[in-house]
Amino acid sequence: MWRYGVSILKPYHYFHCKSCPADSKSNLTKTPVIKSSNSLTLMTTITESDVGILCFISHLPGFRGILKQRYSDFIVNEVDTEGNVVHLTSLDAPPEAVQEGETKTPDQLNKCYASEIIKFRSLAGDTDADRLEAFINQITSGSEEDICPIVLSPDSDKSHRTAMHNFFKENLRFLVTDTVDGPDSSSKCIRVRLNSGNNNKGRNSKKRKERGDKPYDSRGSSHWPEHLGKFLRFHLYKENKDTQEALGLIGKMLGIQPRSFGFAGTKDKRSVSTQRVTVFKQHASRLAALNERLIGIKVGDFCYVKDDFLLGQLLGNRFTIILRGIVADSEETIKASVESLGRHGFINYFGLQRFGSGSIPTHRIGATLLRGEWQAAASTILDPREGDVHSYQSYLWNHAASMRVEKYGSNEVVLGDLVYCKGNDAEKVKVVPSEHEDNNFEDAYDCSQLDEISGTDLPEGKNNLVKAITAADISTGNYTIEDVVLPMPGSRIIYPVNDIANVYHDMAKKDGISLTESVHNIKEFSITSMTGSYRRVFQKPIDFEWELLSYTDGSIALSETDLDKIAKTKPVNLVKEEKPTDGTEGQDSSDHMEHIESFEDDKKFSTGNVEVEGSREAEPPQIHSLPESNSLGTQKALKLAFTLPASCYATMAIRELLKTSTSVAFHKTLNQ
Repeated sequence: MWRYGVSILKPYHYFHCKSCPADSKSNLTKTPVIKSSNSLTLMTTITESDVGILCFISHLPGFRGILKQRYSDFIVNEVDTEGNVVHLTSLDAPPEAVQEGETKTPDQLNKCYASEIIKFRSLAGDTDADRLEAFINQITSGSEEDICPIVLSPDSDKSHRTAMHNFFKENLRFLVTDTVDGPDSSSKCIRVRLNSGNNNKGRNSKKRKERGDKPYDSRGSSHWPEHLGKFLRFHLYKENKDTQEALGLIGKMLGIQPRSFGFAGTKDKRSVSTQRVTVFKQHASRLAALNERLIGIKVGDFCYVKDDFLLGQLLGNRFTIILRGIVADSEETIKASVESLGRHGFINYFGLQRFGSGSIPTHRIGATLLRGEWQAAASTILDPREGDVHSYQSYLWNHAASMRVEKYGSNEVVLGDLVYCKGNDAEKVKVVPSEHEDNNFEDAYDCSQLDEISGTDLPEGKNNLVKAITAADISTGNYTIEDVVLPMPGSRIIYPVNDIANVYHDMAKKDGISLTESVHNIKEFSITSMTGSYRRVFQKPIDFEWELLSYTDGSIALSETDLDKIAKTKPVNLVKEEKPTDGTEGQDSSDHMEHIESFEDDKKFSTGNVEVEGSREAEPPQIHSLPESNSLGTQKALKLAFTLPASCYATMAIRELLKTSTSVAFHKTLNQ
């Protein structure tokens, strides 16, 4: 290791993973670096080997396939805490029940308000009463003009302003009020506007430019019915947009802040995804009305709930993935590889997206922060994030997982492995408080570093008890390879009682970092102040299905989205922004006919109904090669559908299948 402003973290080269096929080495090349007087500059983006992604479970050969050639080739549906797959099924707002004593706005707009004006005149005076009467007459007249808010006379008496606000709440509930600055520092003015959440048949849908830079405050806002939960839950469907981008656009159209929304996890931008979202005190009719204006976004399946969503409140995600341009030496090669993935799973690595997309990987930034090298960190990136700490944990974990597979294989538990306790073992394990325990500190997770592929990248099993495998455990066979976990370093974890523990300490020592002592007092950037967690080393895809397809037009979708299903029963206006990565941007797909044929012998595969026999490393039987593409340009595609827990990366499952890199740059080259 050498230092030149910022220390360089090298891949852990104590071993070369024998599980890596020889022909895959070209995809795991090192990233060239250059030296500068102030910082480390990367020439290209990081590769999988840079962050410890080195091994495979299966020795079967891979094959060629293009991941995310189109964003519609990657469909993600959230799985809620009850195990239900979240779908967009309806775009309509449900009818809202009206409590006794409430009057619907259409009735209010059709009545005479002479008595209310008389009451208001005695409270506010003639000038404001005349102004309000003219305002109401404009609203009830059905004028097509934009209804502009009115501002009442300056008022320095707060108690009087409160009485004014209450008057509108009790007597004119189709109007809402807020307070703005008056002509001098000692006075305020009450602003009155039409409730934008009401159904006014489009008369007032134009943007109100007169609002300026003074946002409406919450006082005097529309009365929220007591029988409704304070949060509106809805399903967010989006195409080629990340979660924050989509909610930011919706919030802007509603005139509310992004913090009004709650969601369980982020979803990948280059995908079609559906997830649950909550928003504070908004009527379903307001959001449903946005569907005609939103591009690449739809909202629906509305209901009112008492609580909002928090990060991590999901079980996982259901993926439907299309791998296009499949090329293999035989059909049987594909079948053998896919079925191996279904039976044995994949190494549960943190994917490349965990380590950032900038020129400096986040785990490198994390290392400088953990060493307390603030000047170096600042010169590397001006705004260090707490997630960069956590990415260094992932960097260590990946290398430890590779060493576990290389040294001990992926078939059996071995002495000293860590597992979650089962049955009586849980009662025998004692939890020893850490000397670094701080009850006021909890691990912080930066939203920008959440897993973009499989939802929230929150740690697994923070409350589960963990033990080291003993000789007695091996003899009884109570634990299997699926139970093995490895720690994310922190103050409340234990390390494997075998050689794998050395990986953590040796790598951290090389990077000038101690896993047991802190060199500074900044808790946010100290491993000893993190509690730590555990992560399963091996993961099987759940409810796994697959199908081999053929197609002649690369611009035609090969899987059905939630919106496609809705459109079958009801026309849906969605402006698409599909941009393929194969150089066919702008191609009109309306002149093409979809042609998808399933091979006769292809079958869906479910891990829950198939017994595993023989060695997982068995060689596939040899059969005749796949038929050549015909003169019409027929190509093969592999359709996969499976569910993963929230902390898993679908790209790592694809990597196990193809035996190639999952980097965006690599898959772009396949289109050339």
